[in-house]
Parts: sequence; C-alpha cells; structure tokens
Amino acid sequence: MSSSIIRQLSPVPLSRVTIQDSFWAPRQEINRRITIPAIYRRLKETGHIEQLKLEWKPGMPNPPHIFRESELAKWIEAVSYSLVTHPGEKLEALLDEIIGLLAKAQQPDGYLNAYFTVVEPGKRWMNLRDAHELYCAGHLVEAAVAHYNATGKRSLLDVMCRYADYIDSVFGPGPGQKRGYCGHPEIELALIKLYCTTGEPRYLRLSQFFVEERGKQPHYFDQEARARGENPADFWAKSYAYSQSHLPVRAQTEAVGHAVRAMYLYCATTDLALETGDETLLQTCERLYESVCHRRMYVTGGIGSDHNIEGFTSDYDLPNESAYAETCAAIGLFLWMHRMLHIACDGRYTDVMERCLFNGILSGISLTGDRFFYENPLAVSRQREIFWRDPLHRQEWYAVACCPPNIARVIASLGAYIYAESDTDAIVHLYVQGSGTLHVAGQKVIVRQATQYPWDGVVKITVETERSANFGLKLRIPGWCRHATLTVNGQAWAVAPDRGYVRIQRFWNAGDEAVLTMAIPIERVYAHPQVAANRGCVALQRGPVIYCLEGVDNGDNLHLVALPRTATLEAQFEKDLLGGGVTIHGEVLRAVDSQTEMQILYSTVPPTYQPFYFKAVPYYAWDNRDTGDMLVWIHELEA
Repeated sequence: MSSSIIRQLSPVPLSRVTIQDSFWAPRQEINRRITIPAIYRRLKETGHIEQLKLEWKPGMPNPPHIFRESELAKWIEAVSYSLVTHPGEKLEALLDEIIGLLAKAQQPDGYLNAYFTVVEPGKRWMNLRDAHELYCAGHLVEAAVAHYNATGKRSLLDVMCRYADYIDSVFGPGPGQKRGYCGHPEIELALIKLYCTTGEPRYLRLSQFFVEERGKQPHYFDQEARARGENPADFWAKSYAYSQSHLPVRAQTEAVGHAVRAMYLYCATTDLALETGDETLLQTCERLYESVCHRRMYVTGGIGSDHNIEGFTSDYDLPNESAYAETCAAIGLFLWMHRMLHIACDGRYTDVMERCLFNGILSGISLTGDRFFYENPLAVSRQREIFWRDPLHRQEWYAVACCPPNIARVIASLGAYIYAESDTDAIVHLYVQGSGTLHVAGQKVIVRQATQYPWDGVVKITVETERSANFGLKLRIPGWCRHATLTVNGQAWAVAPDRGYVRIQRFWNAGDEAVLTMAIPIERVYAHPQVAANRGCVALQRGPVIYCLEGVDNGDNLHLVALPRTATLEAQFEKDLLGGGVTIHGEVLRAVDSQTEMQILYSTVPPTYQPFYFKAVPYYAWDNRDTGDMLVWIHELEA
C-alpha cells in the first residue's frame, strides 16, 4: 500500500474551525476561563514551574520530579490551542515567561530535564524503563509544535529541536549509540509531529527506530537493569507487556499492559504507517483496534480494567465498580482513532472517538471545570467504598496530575477533530454547530453546521463555495443511528452509507443546503455474554450519550433497582439540570429489602419488588451534585 493511497484525506486544522454551539462552546469557555488558570495555579503551587529554575539543592524540600515537565507541557499545549481560537496577550505573555525558563534550563548539549539535571545529574538515560525522560521530552515536543502553530514563534520549537537533535545523537543503531526506547511511549508520536512541522527527516527516522526497536531481543530493559546492578527479574510489573515491549510491535496481536502507554504507542505506529505507507504496520494497527474495541473497551469508551497496572487484563474482563478507565486512557484512544480514521475514512473509528468524547473523556472533568476524575468506574457504592478505598469523588488535583492538563488540551483543540478534507471531498466527522473552512476541488469551501446535537438529531449543513464545483460532501451516519433521512436543497437524497458515511456527489453552489435528520431513540445496550459483570444487565444510551443512575435522584443501593424489559422509557430535556441536557425517566422496580429487617441472609422466597420512578442522567455529568451511589449497568427483568 503506497503512502499516497493511505493519506487520501487530512484533518482540517484548528485555525480553520469555529465552534458556536450550546454544548461544546460553553465547555471551551469554561476551559479558558476556569480550567486553564486553575491548572496553572496548581502547577505553581506544586513546584512544576519553580523546578525549571534549577535552584534545588540536596536537603531542600520538594525536589523536582521525573515527570513534571510532561504535565507542564500539556498545559502549554492546552494554552496554545486556546490561543488559536481566542488570542489573549496575558496568556501569551505567560507562555513566553515559562518558555524562557525552559530555555534557560536547557543544558549546553541540548538536554532538558530538571530532575536529572539537579537531583541525579549522573544518571541520564540509565533507566529508560521507569524514568520517563523520553516521555517528558515527547510532551515538550508536542507543546512546542502547538505553540509554534498557534503563535508563529519559534522560541519553544527551537529549544525542542535542539533537544531532539541531542536525543538523535544518543539513540539509534549507529556505533556507540544506545539501542533503547522509553518505557512510556510518547516521544515516538511527538517526533513525527516535529518532522511534519520542520520537514527534518531525521526526526521521522528516529521515531521509526524507537518503534521498530521496541521489544527486540536481547531486551534492552534487561541490559540496562544489569548495568545498574539490578536483577531484571525484580521488575515490579513482572512482565514487559506492561510497557508493550514484550514483543516487537509488528508481532503484537492484543492490547496489553498500561492503557495510556499502549494508546500512545498505537498512535505513533499509525502515524508511521501513514507517513511511510507501511502496510504491515497498518495490519498491526487493525489487529490492535479489534483487540481494544471489540473485547477490552467499556461502553463509555473507557479502557483499562486493572488498578494495579492501570491497564488491560484479558478479553471481556470489564468489571464496573473496580474499573480503572483512566481519563488519559480514553483520551489516548480518542487520539488513536482519529489517526486510524484518516487511513480510509471509516466510521468504525469515528464511532469510538465519539463514544470516548461524550462519555469516557468528558466524565473526567466537572461541569465547573475545576475538579477532575483520574479514574472513571461504571458503578460506585459509597457504602462499600469506605472499606477498601476513599470514596471516589472529583479532585482539584492529583499527586500524579496527568489527567487535568490532558483533558484541557483535548477540549481546547476539539475543533481539529470535526472536519477532514481531500482533493475531492469535504468530510464532516462530528456534529458540532459552527463552521469549517476546507480546501476542496481547488478552492476554499466553507461548511456551516446548525444543530442541537447530541440532544437533537437534526443537522443542517450549508455549503459556501467561491464558484460552482463538483465534489463530494461526506456526512457521517453514526453507528448508533438506526434511521436517517437526508435532503439536499429540499430534495430527498438516498441514505446509503459506505463505511459509515453518506457521500453527496454533485455540483455545489454557494448557499446549497443539506439537512440530515437522525432518529435518536432511547436504546438498551447489552454486553457480550462473556462480560461476566454485565450478565442480566442493561445500559441506557441515547445518541452518543451513555446514561447512569445517581443516588441523588434514585436513592442509594442502586443494585436493588431492576428495569423490566417491557418498561416504557421517556426522554426529557431539562435545561436547568447539570448544564442542560436530556434525562431518561420511567417506572422501574426496586427490590424490597425485607430480609435485612428480618435479619435473614438467605431465603427460599424470591425477593419482592415495588414500583419506582427513576431518572437517569448522562454519565459524563455524574458526581456534580451530592455524593452518592452511581450505576451504569442496571439489572434487567424479563417480566
């Protein structure tokens, strides 16, 4: 497969997209006004910024940490994306100040890491398995590319090119170079971004080296552990599957290990396939997609079911209350699917993107924009939590603070995921009111959306052209949509999706209008029968939104609730609840807890049920009111 065939469409950059809807625009405003400043204050308080001054000395408190630069970098990236759509002198000046500190912290040879400069200056590159040096470098590179694209300034880009040049001199297959790679993938995808920005082919080759070298024998992590005087068998995770280095990438067939690390590696592998036209890498990506999305993904788009490794276990092992489902992992899956989408414009990938975005990602931040979830379980029982962990509740900050700035950069950059373009087609991936300026058929084409999505399934698309032109407008028909109609300038157009998209090929003139109407009923979702945790249970979905029960609406002990298969469910828009949105109502049953009163643990008499009127709210909005129980998968009664 040649690279020209692979890269047949490109995402439309953030600078050419506006968002003006009632769902995402307010969230982006909160991100700018509340989230980004709140994260900055925390970065100041915790020493993330102070450590760049390199003033720490042994015996002083709060030494630099090995991955603080990564968290600061994601904040820089979020600010940069925000500046693209909403320029601001104060924020730009703040970035200039921090970039100045990064430039001063850079060592004469190009190295840039506060911890290994002042805490353990003699131990550079001695523990790639655990120390996150290349991971931090990768996030700084991503920040540099975002900052350059937003402002046109090369201040951070030049710093990171120097660092990348130094890394290129240290790592590789040449004489005297280290044949290692990072235990936490990230540098690989970042180097490809740097290559695409600068045109420097060495960065692409270095990324390819890191990906191709991973998992080869003799294993590099074994070698470096012995060089440190350690026994490789003492590695706490016991297996290099934890860091996806148990096998060479092309030999990997299932998603294993730490979920965030896996997603960043898969992003880089897909990028390499796109840049090089390597069909075997594409085949690897497809196998891994099937492993993740067909057998190891939660209905919310969350991934990673094991707390101990923050990652994958085995097929269909998807417990609810103990689900880890880290916010960063859902973000990583979203970013990977966006890359896969541009191989062949396949709606399978867009469906997963949307599932992550409206559920597993958005649940990671409060409606107020200043509290966050690191983990996103699908069931919470406050009564049981107190016996094995602290009650789960959104926090203002975390000791490992990867998720807050990560979700801030996704919300700020959302416009970059809505549209794509090719020589022959204008493509709409996500339905968000606003506009995108695309380059199609040799001219500038503006695509405007008017919609109340996700609450309403009507999307009006207006096309503005410079002159009449023949091209295709591709509109996505989501996988959840069972019935859709389409008109073009008032005339019916057949909805016959190809890979999840309907293509309207015609001569387009300024002001032409396509109206897509998608039915959005309440649907019951059932898990694969091998998902033991969900046997006999049902989840509720409306459009792309997954719903849950909360104790504040339905009382605690939600495991006593049962939904009859014949129960009528109704959708209701509540503008004053949880930022405004559709809730689901209906009459269900609740088991009568009479055995507790009788002090009987077991009985030969089946439980009795009483009618109960319930309310389900969007999963992303839970824990924004009083604390209490939460449940996604509800026990279902056939009769």
